[in-house]
Amino acid sequence: MNSKTHKSSMAGPAGALEIAIDLPAGPSRGFAVIAHPHPLFGGTLDNKVVQTLARAFVQSGWTAVRFNFRGVGGSAGSHDEGRGELDDFLAVVQHVAPAGEGQAALALAGFSFGAFVTTHAFERLHAQRSIEKLVLIGTSVSRAPAAPVDAAAHTKTLVVHGEQDDTVLLPDVMDWARPQALPVTVVPGAGHFFHGQLPLLKNLVIRHLASPAV
Repeated sequence: MNSKTHKSSMAGPAGALEIAIDLPAGPSRGFAVIAHPHPLFGGTLDNKVVQTLARAFVQSGWTAVRFNFRGVGGSAGSHDEGRGELDDFLAVVQHVAPAGEGQAALALAGFSFGAFVTTHAFERLHAQRSIEKLVLIGTSVSRAPAAPVDAAAHTKTLVVHGEQDDTVLLPDVMDWARPQALPVTVVPGAGHFFHGQLPLLKNLVIRHLASPAV
């Protein structure tokens, strides 16, 4: 993402996982773990939306942690239709911000397939520890059904979707959000990858991160 991006690897459930860490200019508010889109359709930690999320978190004072799911880039293993990818996500969280006394603040984010995995990671972790912020962009809800978001966490959750997304249709996202009464921020005219709208997307995320945690 920039000259200060530190790439390394860690032990994951299926072998090594490639991770990239970006630090804020000042003291860190905590760790934001960010998941990339579908591995079988070119998704990597260098995806432009994922990088935009990382920049938004870093600018807001968070340490941004991106990683490649199993079988992508320098990560070992092979695609597991979300099951193993959830294990990968949870392993990264445990690596950078382990639970326990004095645990660091934690935020979760994802794009497309990565947002689907993020919802399931949030569902798993929410009962165990505080998650300060949840950011879901272009969330996959049909081919890979996203988990519902606990109503108590709605005020710390940002869901953004493009009006003209032809990969994950907006009506499908609304069908997922409606029973939960979960707000969805719709970007007019935007497609799945937010071409030409990434600065707006970044600003929406920064504004959300600036809102008080409740």
